[in-house]
Amino acid sequence: MSETLGLVRWTLADLDTWSSRKRARAVNSLSGFKSATLVGTTDVQGVHNLSVVSSVVHLGSNPAQMGMVLRPPGVDAHTYKNFKATGQCTFNHIGVHWVSKAHQCSARYPEEVSEFEAVGLTPCGVEGTWKAPAVEESRVRMGLTLAEDIILPNACHFMVMDVQWVEVDSTAVAEDGYVDLGTAGTAAVSGLDGYHATTPLGRFSYAKPDRPVEVLHDVLTGWDDI
Repeated sequence: MSETLGLVRWTLADLDTWSSRKRARAVNSLSGFKSATLVGTTDVQGVHNLSVVSSVVHLGSNPAQMGMVLRPPGVDAHTYKNFKATGQCTFNHIGVHWVSKAHQCSARYPEEVSEFEAVGLTPCGVEGTWKAPAVEESRVRMGLTLAEDIILPNACHFMVMDVQWVEVDSTAVAEDGYVDLGTAGTAAVSGLDGYHATTPLGRFSYAKPDRPVEVLHDVLTGWDDI
């Protein structure tokens, strides 16, 4: 480890000397701010499950697809097992006002225990054949079905999912389709345990070589391009 101009430098050899917990905290912080999501599933007996995931990514808009990374499945991999068994899950944005309840869902509860009941969150659903529970307190939530399960080189699983339905706080949606997550009260996460409220810096216009960038400081105004 060395320090230059106020920056500390870690080599792979340095990281390898650290305890697993210290290394996990540091490396998980390096990818930057991430989405803070509760993933809702149910098992074949109907027991609801919630887990905290910070690896959700947008894959495409047509068709609407999302992805997430899950750890190598072990005996307590309830989210993975439920998702594989039913093919359904929900993504629920964690709200800034109930972060502590959401974070508690990362505890390793027994399979027969519903995190909804354990932490005091409220399950909700949609009509029809949809079984995976959503979180009533969440102001941005969606239902997804499994498209592909890809095993990564480190034995983690990258789950490719099709978006089937979305529910969003109506006050957070601009006319051009933009969803203002700050208005919706969505929290962000850094590392394994750092949660953040957000402050908008503005929406910046589509960048072109021959045109200066414009900024919308009222992020719900929307661009006149639809």
